[in-house]
Amino acid sequence: MTPNSQSLADLGWSADFLRQLDDDDLANLTPARIAGVHRARLSALTTEGPVELTLPPDLSAGDVAVGDWVLADGETGRATRLLDRKSRIFRRAAGDPSREQLIVANVDTVFITTTCTEEFNEARLERYLSLCHAGGVPPVFVLTKIDRTDEPDAYLDRLRAIGPNVPAVAVNAKAPGAVEALKPWCGPGQTVAFLGMSGVGKSTLASALTGLDLDTGEVREDDMKGRHTTTAREMHAIPGGGWLIDTPGMRELRLTDMAEGIDETFAEIAELATQCRFRDCSHGPEPGCAVQAAVKAGDVDAARVERWKKLRAEDAEHSALALDRKRKGKSLSKLVRQVKKVKRGE
Repeated sequence: MTPNSQSLADLGWSADFLRQLDDDDLANLTPARIAGVHRARLSALTTEGPVELTLPPDLSAGDVAVGDWVLADGETGRATRLLDRKSRIFRRAAGDPSREQLIVANVDTVFITTTCTEEFNEARLERYLSLCHAGGVPPVFVLTKIDRTDEPDAYLDRLRAIGPNVPAVAVNAKAPGAVEALKPWCGPGQTVAFLGMSGVGKSTLASALTGLDLDTGEVREDDMKGRHTTTAREMHAIPGGGWLIDTPGMRELRLTDMAEGIDETFAEIAELATQCRFRDCSHGPEPGCAVQAAVKAGDVDAARVERWKKLRAEDAEHSALALDRKRKGKSLSKLVRQVKKVKRGE
């Protein structure tokens, strides 16, 4: 191995990926982990060091995410196959609910980052949680800018209210202790990623973890939104082992096909919903609604119930649109094939 190379395990390889390979794959192809996705090529890491790969004809750049594993042909310099993911974070593409927009793949922990400022928003954080649960990625809350408030514990209590089983840490992203607070989830072979709005301190924490001078940008004081922050997803090595995937701030999180992730985020409400008298209960004025009974008893926050209903309705609407577009696409493809047969005289 070269001085800059690492073992497959160091790169995040596991039995999940090994099971997808046969003897021919092992003999002729090289596992490579995607560190950067570009328009017509992929930056990747192998046990021999970094490589540049071209995309195969059946894949576009949008089909591959940073963190993915591919099999590479050393002779052609091409990625020949994309391996199945053990986890992923995704959302629906703008204007096309039938198309999945990948954010990161094969991560072990997502740091959902928010602040002790006006930026803190339960509804947005619940969306991030739903993304993590739907993608099979364990989340961790990271509360930043604790120097901006006299009561950081109050913000931690709000986090526990929406994610009672989600670990939460409070840090000053610019203080030396911030890195130590995140280290329990980092280490050899582990991959972490940050999710959150621009300006919450993701890039500052990423710089501290990696030792790189990543662009932290500025934050407008009037609306707490960041400027000139990260605009591309990249994977960086963490000293001492492990990897970090830095992501841009995301203002829009469109949910589709995430009903299970939403219900896991609102587990206490989803459990109550199974106890309602009617299977099609809207959890409103119907008699026998276990959810509304819990609200009246003070066992469940009414605002949280409304956010759950809103996300469920949004997900159902977008999922229906996505299914309809897929059906129309299949019908159009069938029609095109029929027209081609007629032209060929078949």
